[in-house]
Amino acid sequence: MVDTATSMPTSGAAAPVGHGAPDEPIERVDTGPIDISGAVFDSEALGRQLLGTWAEIRSGARKLAANPDLHRIEGLSMAEHRERVLGQLHLLVADGQVNLSFPKELGGQDNHGGNIAAFEELVSADPSLQIKAGVQWGLFAAAILHLGTERAHKAFLPGAMSLEVPGAFAMTETGHGSDVASIGTTATYDEATDEFVIHTPFRGAWKDYLGNAALHGTAAVVFAQLITRGVNHGVHAFYVPIRTAEGFLPGVGGEDDGLKGGLNGIDNGRLHFDNVRVPRINLLNRYGDVSENGTYSSSIESPGRRFFTMLGTLVQGRVSLDGAATAASAIGLQIALTYGSERRQFTAGSDTDEEVLLDYQRHQRRLIPHLATTFAQTFAHDEFLVKFDAVFSGKADTDDDRQDLETLAAALKPLSTWHALDTLQEAREACGGSGFLAENRLVGLRADLDIYATFEGDNNVLLQLVAKRLLTDYSRKFVGAEPGVLARYVVEHVAERAYNGSGLRSLAQTIGDFGRVARSVGQLRETQVQRELLTDRVETMIAEIAGRLRDARHLSKADAAAVFNSQQNELIEVARAHGELLQWEAFTRAIAAADPNNVTVLTWLRDLFGLGLIEKHLAWYLMAGRLSPRRAQAVTAYIDRLIARLRPHALDLVKAYGYTDAHVRAPIATGAERARQDEARAYYAAARASGTAPLDEKQILADRKAAEKAARKAASPKKK
Repeated sequence: MVDTATSMPTSGAAAPVGHGAPDEPIERVDTGPIDISGAVFDSEALGRQLLGTWAEIRSGARKLAANPDLHRIEGLSMAEHRERVLGQLHLLVADGQVNLSFPKELGGQDNHGGNIAAFEELVSADPSLQIKAGVQWGLFAAAILHLGTERAHKAFLPGAMSLEVPGAFAMTETGHGSDVASIGTTATYDEATDEFVIHTPFRGAWKDYLGNAALHGTAAVVFAQLITRGVNHGVHAFYVPIRTAEGFLPGVGGEDDGLKGGLNGIDNGRLHFDNVRVPRINLLNRYGDVSENGTYSSSIESPGRRFFTMLGTLVQGRVSLDGAATAASAIGLQIALTYGSERRQFTAGSDTDEEVLLDYQRHQRRLIPHLATTFAQTFAHDEFLVKFDAVFSGKADTDDDRQDLETLAAALKPLSTWHALDTLQEAREACGGSGFLAENRLVGLRADLDIYATFEGDNNVLLQLVAKRLLTDYSRKFVGAEPGVLARYVVEHVAERAYNGSGLRSLAQTIGDFGRVARSVGQLRETQVQRELLTDRVETMIAEIAGRLRDARHLSKADAAAVFNSQQNELIEVARAHGELLQWEAFTRAIAAADPNNVTVLTWLRDLFGLGLIEKHLAWYLMAGRLSPRRAQAVTAYIDRLIARLRPHALDLVKAYGYTDAHVRAPIATGAERARQDEARAYYAAARASGTAPLDEKQILADRKAAEKAARKAASPKKK
């Protein structure tokens, strides 16, 4: 464990920092270079680490995203924005990166992890471009690839890959969003014509919110209930042409979703089908097929397992959103931290020089913890991407591997997308009125990423899936164990230690009270202590929920559903805690792999992330007896100290991500604010030096009062 009481040098503007032993108060230090450590922060080495496993591909995608032809232009009308983004898709085709994940025999590279890494970087150019590209190649074309067989690959993939056929991904319905299994659209097989009849029987079954549906799409992958010989075999996917240059094809109709809260470069719309006929071979038949005589067959006997296997092949949308949201958070923080390092306000510590915003403790508290979480998400996402690539490349493609990947996606995507929204909002507010200007991008990014929290799975619904997996594993592997035993999925992703409830509870008692906050801090910064505290919360919560639900299996379906519903909030909380634990573990592994020069500052950052999670849930730790009041006090005290230590490095840390001015494109973070501040300071300095500066009325009054006081003192008789 790195001794976090040590300090490190910094280049650039200084800030208030903490010196000495942890029990000393944090002192304010004047600005100027200050040596707060014997270590050296190597920004270049950290930048290489942040690029992750597919560093070369990610760097190439960054270079592409810096092309002005791909950038969003603020103020475009919705129609203009849509046409610009469609044109940009053709630039992506010309670049060739869109083919990374496709088979080599079709001109691709079979590089699934690299494809996602490249795709995520488009968020820096324009989130509308990123998502429309995702609709075309990550959903429409990917569905053909992963749900179809060779016949579909040959017939439909070339057009989807080349953009000759812009496509929609028609899964979501107005009446059933996250509940895909209950969609209303049907695909009924007609033996007489060897065709499927696609039909939306009521308004709630219309396909809705579909990218490419309003204007540009000429085909769609349509999800529908497959019915043959009077039997519903559940949801399957079909390739359905929907329009030509003249308009919708017969039987197909739709509407434009119109202006949205963000992502207005995408032509989202609705589709409905009135007995539209497609050939039987348009069924994407990897997991289920129908013969000419109407006989249904599948390699997966269980309808439920078949359904989840089909949906699991489309998990890459959640993977990419996790990475794109993290990238957007880093860009937003670079804007806010740069502005906070240059914008000056109030002469708190000087008669002439105003303070930079980031020297104020509250400003540091607003932004630096968000930076710590962004780093945690970055390291967790790279591990997530490695797992995704292993599954989709076939290197690790068992049922357990796929289930683990789906659970990981459902755990991490909600955390990163919610964090992006929180970060961008805080960054906007931290930049004041400048942050509200569209030219500085924060409001645009915040609006565009708003929908990330609900598409590709509503965050709350996804976390319920995680909780159900934890409960299933708990009951399967630990029946009869002591309360507090961690579910298998957690155990397998937590460092090599066998946990048990009694050991953790004993630890809480032995380290609960040290008498001095300093001694408690010394324990809190230990990696193992943080791990145990974070893990214990997951362990205890899942065990308690399992206990409350244990008897539900003996109840009627309605009563069992009511009992489960009563635990819904707790289920979401434990799933969220599980995801946060995974991020903390990934951060800890990243420290072990880091350049030695960066271990100290990364450890501070990891400690800030971990202790921030504990501080957020202090009520739980206190009520559960895991922390004493004095130890809980130490959590906040040490967080304040860590933030002060990280302040001089904050800007260098966020710039290590490697986003240039061409990616950031916010005037307040690319020179405009610094120029304004330099001009103002030079103006006042010149006035003072020349003697032309006007006198300060407050100083005149102060001098007059001082003179009057001195005169009264001189005139008063001296006491004998």
